[in-house]
Amino acid sequence: MKNNLLTEPLIRSDAGWHSLPTLLAAMARGEVAAFPALRPHQRPAWHMFLVQLATLALDAMVTRDLPEDEAVWASALRALTPDHPDDAPWHLVVPGRSKPAFLQPPAPDGLNWSDVATPDALDMVITSRNHDLKARIARQAAPQDWVFALVSLQTMEGYGGAGNHGIARMNGGSSSRPMLTLAPLDDAAAPINPSRWWGRDVRRLLDRRSGLSGIALVWPEPWPEGRSLSLDRLDPLFIEVCRRVRLVAHGNALVALRSTSKAARIAAKEARGLISGEIEPWAPVMVEGSSAKTLTLGEQDFTYAMLFKLLYGDWTRPYLAEPGPDETFQPMAFVAEAFSRGNSKTDGFRSRVVPVPKRVLKQFFGPKAEELGETMLEDVKAVTDTLRGALALVAAQGEYEKRGKEDYARAAPARDAFQRFVDQRFFPALWEQLQAEGRVARTEARRTFINELCEAAETEFERALPAIPCARLMRPRAELRGRRTLRAGLHRAIGKVGEKETQDA
Repeated sequence: MKNNLLTEPLIRSDAGWHSLPTLLAAMARGEVAAFPALRPHQRPAWHMFLVQLATLALDAMVTRDLPEDEAVWASALRALTPDHPDDAPWHLVVPGRSKPAFLQPPAPDGLNWSDVATPDALDMVITSRNHDLKARIARQAAPQDWVFALVSLQTMEGYGGAGNHGIARMNGGSSSRPMLTLAPLDDAAAPINPSRWWGRDVRRLLDRRSGLSGIALVWPEPWPEGRSLSLDRLDPLFIEVCRRVRLVAHGNALVALRSTSKAARIAAKEARGLISGEIEPWAPVMVEGSSAKTLTLGEQDFTYAMLFKLLYGDWTRPYLAEPGPDETFQPMAFVAEAFSRGNSKTDGFRSRVVPVPKRVLKQFFGPKAEELGETMLEDVKAVTDTLRGALALVAAQGEYEKRGKEDYARAAPARDAFQRFVDQRFFPALWEQLQAEGRVARTEARRTFINELCEAAETEFERALPAIPCARLMRPRAELRGRRTLRAGLHRAIGKVGEKETQDA
């Protein structure tokens, strides 16, 4: 056997090289601030894996304290695999294929295996144009690169064609496993500290648990061909695997072998990604009548509108996205990360981190934040529609009644650029309104926001004009009418500021 994660320092952080026990002990002491070899798209998988692993191990020990001693962590991790005194489930390489290895389930005889030369080729990233991440470039891979790739593949992958099934925590094979959560910050401008973030999530999950209630680690379990594990045999926080993979030694390096399976590892199609109950640790849940499902990002991004819908719409927020009782007076960040997936491909890794000032956190999910945000969305729509209509008028040669679908399409680049501006300003402007003291101050904060919107709309209008086709003879009239329409619409939008407050007074 080779590369025991319980005893060998295979994982590098900014605090040095670690085994899993020494890593968890260092994180409990707050010493780890970065994983230099971790690729950006692997962050959510690695974070959730470490949180699940620590929570399961400590819950099995019936302790709520995070040990700072590596020996305690080693004992706790070994207790999760009591049938393997040789530590086989924690090795990257074991002889043959009948025993488990790290995130590598035992394999039956008679399977066909194919070679995988590099960890990035094993990783879950699939892109039609190979532009987000170039495939098969990690020729000088270290063991930790295989660790990160295994965690990414086995806990995040979707359906990849016949025999390549996806994970249970996903609403369908072409969906994604989203992560929406709060992460503590040292201050509002600080980067996320992985140790503090990990410790916060582990403590909060332990608060909801009272011992293991089923299989915690799936990969040491036998996987007969054509057989799936039922969800009722698993602890709600189980760490899963979805593919048949084996690492083997090739000289001084490692390579992988992979095969297919006739059935998914876990029979969870009907669960639609909802594993842990109505409130998932990281996944938002939509309840539709008698059924529920977790979020599918699809080909979208975590725009301001999408995040607002997840925070204040019909979605049930994840448990770890809610601030705890002792977290209402510290700066935090709202983290939203997922793969934008299609049919056997991804459209890219989506990540959004929104800092939340400590003065705002107590009101973060309150009715006032929702009310102010809804008003801001109305303001954004009014300005967007005005910009779009003004540019469409120019494309229609200045003829109001002749604006058609093609004319409005000409405004799309300017509208998209304007939306990017809104994306940068929406939440900071919402926080400014929440922190404003009194009705007058909030009205002024809203007016400042809408003035910013109007200035950005005027900028994008002027920037887009040269690219809008219009007959030379008609252009002076068309641009004049376009500007007049733009300014009239913006004036109406600004004029609405204070109307509601006056009505409520």
